[in-house]
Amino acid sequence: MSKIKDAFKNGKAFIPFITAGDPDLATTEKLLVEMSRSGADIIEIGIPFSDPIAEGVVIQEADLRSLEAGTTTDKIFDMVKRVRSEIKCELAVMTYMNPIFVYGTDKFMAKCSECGISAVIVPDTPFEEKGELAPYCDKYGVELVSLIAPTSHDRIKMIAKNSQGFVYCVSSMGVTGVRSEITTDISEMVSLVRSVCDTPCAVGFGISTPEQAKSMAQYADGVIVGSAIVKIVAQYGRECIKPVCDYVKSMKEAILSN
Repeated sequence: MSKIKDAFKNGKAFIPFITAGDPDLATTEKLLVEMSRSGADIIEIGIPFSDPIAEGVVIQEADLRSLEAGTTTDKIFDMVKRVRSEIKCELAVMTYMNPIFVYGTDKFMAKCSECGISAVIVPDTPFEEKGELAPYCDKYGVELVSLIAPTSHDRIKMIAKNSQGFVYCVSSMGVTGVRSEITTDISEMVSLVRSVCDTPCAVGFGISTPEQAKSMAQYADGVIVGSAIVKIVAQYGRECIKPVCDYVKSMKEAILSN
């Protein structure tokens, strides 16, 4: 079993996202350790980018804060490598094709492997173009997580058949961000995936409350939350560790209560 799939073996997985370097890398380092101790099963580390096309205002602003603070891809890798032994869960990087390409795809995946990062999520690379990344991921044992959206329709089974780690089910059309209501039929998306493979399904985009998380966990194997956590970081800055970890604990409890 892959390390990422293994993270789902003890019931429903909670997958928080943070933007690396917001408000600074020292805070990110503490967050990675403490979130893992608070119930996170996989942590998504966002690499800040000036044009994050899948992200809403909350994460866009976090990216800008991080970049203005001097965060670089190399500094993120160095930080993760330094603290990896203290982190009790799996790690995934969420980024875009441009930062990977500019850094050097082979070098990027080699660094992920070296730092103990198990997977990459690249939302602007469609399934049909995964050949740009897959050979390098395979070379270094880094899993390439596939995304499916409500508009994927007939492509869902094709994407799922070739999935690794987990299938990222996008719950809402548009960019990331907190939503008061999620109307997508998640059960149908998950059923289509499960009809062709046993890869776990995790739902993200728009989930922010324990009630929403509990609802999504009725159908999916995991729940992903980004913007709601990034908002807490923006509110508290360097003092965000406890409020973020309290939030992680509450969400983990919610998804396990089904």
